[in-house]
Amino acid sequence: MKKPSDPFAKIRSATNEHRAQHGCTAYPYDDGPLLSALAATAHARRILELGTALGYTALSFAYGAPDSTVDTIDRDEEHVQLARDNIAAATFDHRITVHHGEFAKVLSTLDPGYDVAFFDGGTPMPTLHAGLRGLLRTGGLLITANLNHGGAADTVYKALFDARRKVRATLVAHGQLAEPAGRTA
Repeated sequence: MKKPSDPFAKIRSATNEHRAQHGCTAYPYDDGPLLSALAATAHARRILELGTALGYTALSFAYGAPDSTVDTIDRDEEHVQLARDNIAAATFDHRITVHHGEFAKVLSTLDPGYDVAFFDGGTPMPTLHAGLRGLLRTGGLLITANLNHGGAADTVYKALFDARRKVRATLVAHGQLAEPAGRTA
């Protein structure tokens, strides 16, 4: 099966080049068209992303869900500016807001009701994932990358699927199955 074309492939490549030059942590997600398809399938109107880098995934989400708005957060001031420039050049700046700051601090200022939340901000942290879950609407989609970083899969799983709470979010994990062996939601 042929992989769909990626309208933001140049930004993905620019992100990889930027990381190589600066030695920073700007890693673009592997498959922007997949994120576009997930946003479209979820009929997303509001999308939240942790880990903007240079704007590749925020653009992919917005492209897939043309009636959506995207809030994306990054703490690196240079990445925030480069992302804003890339988003403006792609004429999505009226739909994508790039927030500069620490994830937890910015999350605390946002209103709940997101349809899709995406974590791609380094090693997953249970408190951040629980915060994302809390900002999702019932039945919202939580996508997380990097579960294999730092052995965080089990602790993130426990934060999201605490037996005392009903599961209100779907988890799609990149790099590891959503439900560790022997667990059920």
